[in-house]
Amino acid sequence: MTDLDPRGQRRRRTLQAVAAMGAIGALGLTGCSGRDEAPSSTFVLLDGSRATTADLKGKVTLVNFWATTCVTCVKEMPSIIATYQKYKDQGFETMAVAMEYDPPAWVLNFAQSRQLPFKVALDNTGDIAQQWGDVKLTPTTYLVDKQGRIVKRYVGEPDFPALHALIEKLLAQQA
Repeated sequence: MTDLDPRGQRRRRTLQAVAAMGAIGALGLTGCSGRDEAPSSTFVLLDGSRATTADLKGKVTLVNFWATTCVTCVKEMPSIIATYQKYKDQGFETMAVAMEYDPPAWVLNFAQSRQLPFKVALDNTGDIAQQWGDVKLTPTTYLVDKQGRIVKRYVGEPDFPALHALIEKLLAQQA
């Protein structure tokens, strides 16, 4: 088999695609060790105010990297809203971080038209995505415990019933 053999090329491309899909799948399935500190970040919110990772300590927090042009992000947003509404009175917070390439006007329009009830941040420089593990794929979502440790990372839409079970477990733990 030579490099110019169409079957060999097709097989090599197939193996590369399977390896890439496996790597992407592993990101969503493996999660984090539960010992990784959430990075120290400053979030600039749509209203111009700021929030930091330190402000989130004492709460279970969902940090969701998303974009208005991401089909899966738009699809999962009603479930993220419902999750926030279900747990917000129990010490749960959500921080939706719009990616660097997402025009701020689009993010503002999306947040207003969908009446997002949680904090929405703009990552105009890409620094926040870099701090959180060089996030490139959307949606990428992190669940952070009350101590400020990353408990789970999801690439793609989470399994919401399983996410809710994990949130309930973390909310029941002492800060």
